[in-house]
Amino acid sequence: MVLHTKMSSENPSSTLQGDNIPMSTSSRTTSLAENDMLQKLHLSSQEVLVAAQKKGRSKCPKCNSSRMFYCYTCYVPVESVPIGDIPCVKLPLKIDIIKHPNETDGKSTAIHAKLLAYDAVTIHTFPCIPDYYDQKDEIILVFPGKNSVSIKESLLLLNNCEDKKKESSCEPPSKCLKLSQDNYKSEKQDKNDKVKLNCLKKVVFIDSTWNQTNKIIADERLQGLVTVELSERKTCFWRHQKGSPETYLSTIEAIYFFMVDYHTHILEEDYQGEYDNLLFFFTFMYRLIKDAKHSAGKI
Repeated sequence: MVLHTKMSSENPSSTLQGDNIPMSTSSRTTSLAENDMLQKLHLSSQEVLVAAQKKGRSKCPKCNSSRMFYCYTCYVPVESVPIGDIPCVKLPLKIDIIKHPNETDGKSTAIHAKLLAYDAVTIHTFPCIPDYYDQKDEIILVFPGKNSVSIKESLLLLNNCEDKKKESSCEPPSKCLKLSQDNYKSEKQDKNDKVKLNCLKKVVFIDSTWNQTNKIIADERLQGLVTVELSERKTCFWRHQKGSPETYLSTIEAIYFFMVDYHTHILEEDYQGEYDNLLFFFTFMYRLIKDAKHSAGKI
């Protein structure tokens, strides 16, 4: 599941207070793997964030609140971060993020997605969310569970819903049989088959901690949606929730990995870093916090 972030937009070093847990050998190995992955990203220059970090907090151009890097209420960079220096990521799909009302805005990486792909991303605060029932043949929900499927399986299930839409309502994922690899189209499918397979229009993510998620996922407006789990991805988040698997990603990680998988497995195109800038703020904070921990002798 996308299990979601607790990242402060304030000075990252402040998040280290009380964190006295030493890094184990396995943690060091994981850290090296994380760094290797992050080093391979094609990111825009982060000098603007370096400069803003040195200046400290700055005003939001809309509400005049004092923030670091960006305003998590207005979804805009602060005055010390010129908007022209922030990358703009074009996404092939619309994104809806459902945020739990108790999630602190300044600690959510969902804001990163809105800042970097403004036109494609909409953030809703639960319980004020859309009713997706009439669009369930073109929307999927990224969420782990016993009925969650892969991205390729989800597209086949959406096609099934689309074909049955005029005849009857689509069965929820719990009543859909798991699809075997034998059901997949050949990689050499013709153009018309590919267009039919690519019926997805919007992806929904939940921005919440594990304990807060149950009420959202049980909401009737989300019932019947095909659910997808990104089970092969591991988080690099610096404040991963204790006791949860490494496959539970922060919101921005989940959006990024989903887009990469969609690009390669559904669009069937070579990935050349088109969505790497979704991690523009995330990677900067990651390195800043790692450096702070190292300086404090906690790594």
